[in-house]
Parts: sequence; C-alpha cells; structure tokens
Amino acid sequence: MFTAKYFDELTAKEIYEILKARAAVFVVEQEIVYQDMDDKDYDSLHVFYEEDGKVTAYLRAFKVAPDVVKMGRVLTLEHGKGLGGRLLNYGLEEIKRKYSPELITIDSQCHAIGFYEKAGFKVCSGEFLEEGIMHVKMELKL
Repeated sequence: MFTAKYFDELTAKEIYEILKARAAVFVVEQEIVYQDMDDKDYDSLHVFYEEDGKVTAYLRAFKVAPDVVKMGRVLTLEHGKGLGGRLLNYGLEEIKRKYSPELITIDSQCHAIGFYEKAGFKVCSGEFLEEGIMHVKMELKL
C-alpha cells in the first residue's frame, strides 16, 4: 500500500522502517558513508510503499523555495518489479496535490537518469560527485 505522510503523521514503526530501508540501500547496498538523518525529514513529505509491515520503496520531498520542491532519498528494495516507477508516479501526484509546485528537482545518481526521464525530468547540470557517486541535477517543470 502506498502512503504519503508528513513527519508528524508518521508512527514510530513507520519512521523505523523508513530509516531501515534507507540504510539498507544507501549504506549497505551502495556503501555510502553519510549522515542520513539531516533534519530535512522534519519538514518533508514521506512517500512509501509498505507490505507486511516493511517499507520496500520510499522517497521524500520538501520545499526549497515557495514554488520549488526537492525530491530525494528515492529507493526500492525490490528491483525489476516496477515498484520504483509506481512509487515515483504516486509520489509526484502527492507532491503536486500537497505542494502545488511549479518545479520539482532531484539530484539523481547518473545510472538513474533514464528512470527519471520517463517521468518527464530533464538533466539541467553537468555531472558532479556526491557521497562518492556521480550525480546530475534534474528538473520537472509543471
């Protein structure tokens, strides 16, 4: 089941499962050493897919300007099943509904450019290194 909640609406179990999923992908799978809890979670919309009490797909979004929302921490624990695309589509609809932005941005890992392009995002920067992985800035104009 897909869910979208602001931080204060999340249960303790949901927060734990979200952080566990983020650690599984970014720390364990991708071997990124970084401070995940960056205080942006407090002001974010958390969009996730939960099955049998476990978060298996997740993204967060937060305002960076009155008409601009930044999306990040996009992940799925189950690859190749279409869950990522369904999460992104659901997340974009929730972001539009709750924030009404003119622009959605993301710092995308370079290997995921095609994934975001399918949803209408366009690359708007050169490549840059973030947490040891090459990224590009992408934008979706609404």
